Formats: sequence, C-alpha cells, structure tokens
Amino acid sequence: MKTILVLSPHPDFAEAVRVCLDPGQYRVVHRISLEEAEPLVIHGLAGAVILDANSTGVESVWSIEQLRRRNSKCPIIAFTEFSRADWEEEAYLHGVSHVLTKPVRSRLLNSVLEALLAAPAAAAARPVTTNVPRGNTDLFARTAADPQAGGRFVNAARTLDVLSDFSPILTHSLDAEAMLKQFLQFLRDMLSVNRAAIFLIRPRSPLTESQSPEDNRRLRSAAAIGLSAGLLEHFELTLDSGIGAQVARLGRILRRDSEEARMDAETQKEFELLGGQVAVPISSRDAMIGVAVFDARFTGEPLVNVELELIFHLLEQVGLALRNIWLHDQLVGNHEMMTGVLRELNNACIVVGRDLKVLHANKSARRHFGRKNDRTGGFDFSDLPPALGAKIYQVLKTGAALEPFRFEPENSPGTVYKISVLPFQHGNSTVPASALLTAEDLSESEQLSRLEVEASSLRLIKSMSNRLVNEIGNAVVPVSLHHQLFKEHFEDPDFHKSMEQVGKSVERILRLKEQMRFLAREGQFEQETFPIGKLVEEAYHEATRHQSASGAQLKFENSGKALTVVGDRAALKHALSEIMLNALQSNPTNSKIDVSFQSAGTNGERSVTIEVHDNGGGFSAETAKKVPAPFFSTRVGGIGLGLTVSQKIIETHHGKLEIVPSPSGVVRVSLPMPASHGPA
Repeated sequence: MKTILVLSPHPDFAEAVRVCLDPGQYRVVHRISLEEAEPLVIHGLAGAVILDANSTGVESVWSIEQLRRRNSKCPIIAFTEFSRADWEEEAYLHGVSHVLTKPVRSRLLNSVLEALLAAPAAAAARPVTTNVPRGNTDLFARTAADPQAGGRFVNAARTLDVLSDFSPILTHSLDAEAMLKQFLQFLRDMLSVNRAAIFLIRPRSPLTESQSPEDNRRLRSAAAIGLSAGLLEHFELTLDSGIGAQVARLGRILRRDSEEARMDAETQKEFELLGGQVAVPISSRDAMIGVAVFDARFTGEPLVNVELELIFHLLEQVGLALRNIWLHDQLVGNHEMMTGVLRELNNACIVVGRDLKVLHANKSARRHFGRKNDRTGGFDFSDLPPALGAKIYQVLKTGAALEPFRFEPENSPGTVYKISVLPFQHGNSTVPASALLTAEDLSESEQLSRLEVEASSLRLIKSMSNRLVNEIGNAVVPVSLHHQLFKEHFEDPDFHKSMEQVGKSVERILRLKEQMRFLAREGQFEQETFPIGKLVEEAYHEATRHQSASGAQLKFENSGKALTVVGDRAALKHALSEIMLNALQSNPTNSKIDVSFQSAGTNGERSVTIEVHDNGGGFSAETAKKVPAPFFSTRVGGIGLGLTVSQKIIETHHGKLEIVPSPSGVVRVSLPMPASHGPA
C-alpha cells in the first residue's frame, strides 16, 4: 500500500482525493501545512505528495521549493484552479512532476500515480552497479569495500556525492548561526543523523570586552540539532580536558569507542551527556576553531569511515566560511564604530570620492554646509561652498594635502572655520581614491577670545583709572599750592626754593603721560637703524632726570663692535630709560649700573642682548614673574607701569624682556639686528 500525502488547508480537497483513489492500494494522509507534514517528507514515508496550489503565486512556488529541500526524490503533483503557462513552467523548474487543474478527476489521477510510482520500482530492479555515478570511482570503490557500510554503500555514496556538491555553498554565507543550522539539517536529511552539536571558540574582536586566557580555550555551543537547548546553555567544551583536549591533541576524528576516548573519563562523560558517538575537528586549515559531535543514525547504525572523511572536509570548508564571517563581522563592527564616531563629532567631516560623490557626511557637516531647504536629508558635492569644493578637487588631482587654513563663508558673517583637506590613498597608489575635509568651527572660541580680551582691557582700564587718579592728584597738589601762594610769597627765597617740587611734579606728570601714550599705542612703530650704545647713553641720561642718585655710575661692556638695531628710536629709548630708572631706584644713595652687549646668531637671524646689572636688592623667583605685570611695584608709592611699558615696546619690536632672579638686579633685553650687519 502506498501513502499519498495531501497538503491542503481545505479538508474537502483531501476528501475529494481520497474518494478518487482505491483504498486497498493507496492510503491518503491529510496535513494542513508543510510543518505538520515534515516528518513524513524527511523520512521518505510518503510515496507521493499532492499539493493544493490554491494560489498560483510565489507562496506556492516556495512550498514546492521547501518540499524539494526536505526530499529531493518524492514525486509532487500540483492541483491549481486554472492553468497558467508561466506558473506551470516555474513549478516544473522547481521539481513538480505534474500540474493538474481542478476538479480532481479519478482516471487521470490514478493514471498519473501509477506512472510516477512505477518509475522508482523499475529503477530499483536494475543492477546496483548502474546506480554508481561516474566520477568519484575511487570513493565509491572504497565505500563498497568498507565493512561498516553493510548493504547500503550505494545510497551512502550517492548521499556523499550530494554533500560534495553542496559544500561550496557554505563559503558564501555571512550568517554563521543560519549557516551552521542549515548544515546540520542537511546532514540529518542526507545521513539521518540523530543528534549533532557544533562547539566553537569565540573569536577575538577589538570592539568587545577583553578576553581572559581561559576564554580563549573554551568552546561554546554554536548550533545543535536533536539536543535540548537547556543542556547546551550550561554546557561547554574546553581545550584543556575532555573531547576538546583529545581532538586538539590528535588533530583527527575521535570515536567514542577508540582507545584514547576509553582511557579518559572526562571524554566519556562528555560523550554520554551529548549522546554522541564521534567528534570531528573544525579547522580553518591553519588552526582548529571548533569541534562537531555527532550521534549515530536514527536506526542506530554508525556513520561509516568514508562519510566521516567527507564530513571532515566539509567542516573544513565550514571553518573557512566561519573565519570569513568573523572577519566580515569585525569589519562591519569597525565600520559602524567609525561611522558612529564621525557622526557624533562636533567637527564637520566630509569624504569625497574621485568622481566628486560624497561618500560620507556627518551631522555637523550637514548642519554647517547642507542646504537649509533640503527635505530629503541628502548631501551633494554641490552643497559645499565653491571655495571648499575647489580645494577638494585640487587635492584629488594632485594627491598633496593642504595646510590648514581659515574659511569665512560669505553668507554667514562672523562664522569662521579651520579647514583641513587630506587625501586617502590605497596601497602604493599615488592617485588618491578620496579626500577628507574636516572643518572646525572657531566662531564661538574666537568670540570668547575677543570677549576675554575686552574684559581684560576693561579691568585694566578700571585699575589704571584708580591709579592715575591718585598719581595725578599727588602730582598736582604742589602745583595747586604754589599757585595759591604765588602772589603772597613771590619774593620769599624759601618759596623760590620750594618751586623745585613743582618741577618734579610736572616731570612726574609728563613721564606718566609718556607711559600712557606707549601703552595705548598699537601696531608697528617707526623703523630706523641706529647704534645701540648711543641709545643706552641717552636712556641713562633720561632716567637721571626722574631719579637723582648721588654717585651714580654707568659702565659699558661690549665686544668692541658698533652694534645696531632697527626700530623706533624714541620708543626703545623710553623702554631702556624705564629699565635704567628701575636700576637707579634700587639703590638711590650709591647707584652703579653695568651694561653689557653681546650679539649672536646667524646672518639670517641675529640678535643683540643687552644686560643691565645694578647693585640693588635684586629679584626673587616669585618677584621676577610679577614685576612686568601692570601696577606691581616693590617700592612704596611706585605706580608699577615702567617695566610694563618696556615689555610692550620690546615685544612690539619682536624682542624679549627677561627679569633674571639674582641677588643683584639683572634685566636682560633681546632685540633683532639688521641682516646686513657684520658677523658677531
């Protein structure tokens, strides 16, 4: 009696088929879906399948394809509501034996079934040797001679031939879990394997947490069939003991009844827990990455050596595919990480290919340079300002990176960017494949800098106002007092002597006026060339006008050459006079000032160093840092602007003022010299 499987969501259709067939010759079994009929199809219990293709579309073709995957030999008869040539062609290409139209006709159906079911019987009556395919003659000869194969060596050889054809498909998958499940299901379909499980070493990835050495030696379950998920969730193999250690040490297939396995209690325990009979290593040709454990067939028969040999080679292909999948996953992970980093950067990042197509643009780039009215969210090369587009085109053509430069958009006053354009090159190619533009928005930082400078200037002005009020007030008091007493004491000799205080007050006001003038002065000073020795003498005499010191002496020490500098003579004279005045005030009773000159450097960049030594109390390290600051003074009544003005004038001339910490006062001034000056 032949079993006829009817797949139809309608019981009436199955009943119509049952009525048309002889109950003594055919047994009709009805199933609603392919999932319910899977055991009958997989194990070949149905002699033929009658499919109710109620809709001649993709769903019916998919059902035919799934039937063929589960059983490639079972005949399929499809019944449709009406005839469609294109669908019938598709059905035949997917393995349908006959396409009939409804209603079910008894004579036609019986005739078709007799023809279909008679063909396998005639093929079985032929000599066995005619079923051996041409090609793998050595494989089939070894299979026939294998005593473990029994009387089923021909079927095993055909099954292994199908596996050999299927193995290249495994290397094209990018889903490891789906690939392994499909592979185990295919083994079950072809070899009737009862149970199977695959254990893999978890691959290392720079994006995951760091792995301990113990994690690198553990093999966790990656796919299984016929085993409880709860068991595999809490079970793993290891390379240190049991099946994993034995397979890693031997490098070959391990049977449960082999001498190595029988001598190891841990290996026997793991075989028993998994219900396995044989363990096959999974390698990627250069290293072992896992172990596959297989049970016997449903019937209890063991897998023969030739089958295990081919399974070993197929698992090697699986290992190569897994390695490719892991590499692909790492690349995807790195790409997603870098994309996420670029996307969240505050700086605008744009990558442009050689065809001027934007390959990547993060959120900042779209915000700064994207079109305001673009609803699609796209970003094109034409969205960039023409000036930036020209720079990118230049880098793509020349392959040379550009120095960072400032860019101020015409349509956005006050916005400033720092732009960098770099080429991306592949390997040793001199032609860039793409270019990266980064734009840092400096608008806010420059605005904050301006505000900070303005706030500092306001604080300085406030402090200067308070100091100037007191300083000018103290200087004006003698003038005002003598003006009131002028008529009454005009002829008094003592009054005439006191008039000297008025002169000192006027000198004090004039010096303060000069200090304010140089502090308020911006930009370059007048340029002229003059000898430095003469300038020091004039500065010394200017300082003695504001500070009379008994026994004051000025001593020169130079290299004997007439050294010259270029700059504003009046400004430099005022700067040096303030330094000399500070030296005179350090020891008013017996001032001694030593000035030394020294030139250094090449003809391209030369400078003269002026050192002013006095015999005062000197500067501590802390005081030396504070002295140039505005309104800092170590003298009682000092206003603290002299060295501040000197520092500004010298720095404006591209020089340097240095207060040297020492027991005696030392002030060092460095100024650039003309390039045409003779060697030092």
